[in-house]
Amino acid sequence: MKYIKLLIAPVLLIIGVFVAIACEPDDICPEGVATTPRLIIDFHDILNPDNKKNVFDLIAFGVGNDNVLSDYYFTDTDEVFLPLKTDVNTTQYTLISDATVNDNGTPDDDTDDYIEGNPDTITINYSREEVYVSRACGYKTIYKNVTLTIEPDADNWMLSRQPMNENQSVENEDETHFIISH
Repeated sequence: MKYIKLLIAPVLLIIGVFVAIACEPDDICPEGVATTPRLIIDFHDILNPDNKKNVFDLIAFGVGNDNVLSDYYFTDTDEVFLPLKTDVNTTQYTLISDATVNDNGTPDDDTDDYIEGNPDTITINYSREEVYVSRACGYKTIYKNVTLTIEPDADNWMLSRQPMNENQSVENEDETHFIISH
């Protein structure tokens, strides 16, 4: 009986070691790992194209879903980071410059409020490629052959656009992808 007890202890120890080795680390995508990048647009001065220029009281929202981007809600900025759709090859945004809230004459009732300002719509076209990152992080989408069009209207504040490269791609958030002059 003692012999069996002496054998069981090392066997349990060996089994415990194998179980510990066989366990995998948590499948959590670490912070800082590159995921699906956003499109980066810098705003420049139309009169001095080498200088960045703020857009004041900017509001940005997706066309078709009217989701306001929380980072761009009455913001003064000289750049925007816009997420692109991963399930279709086109994304549209409306960017409103000099935005204000019209309370419709009822300051105590915000249900009838609406946004005023100078809206311009941009259309971004691209092709998508899925790239494997890791088991924890899954796949990310990179965008190839990206084009940006400023939709014409009666009062465009965005006057020109320029891609940073021919056959512009969006593979990371370390560089500007387009310049829009205003």
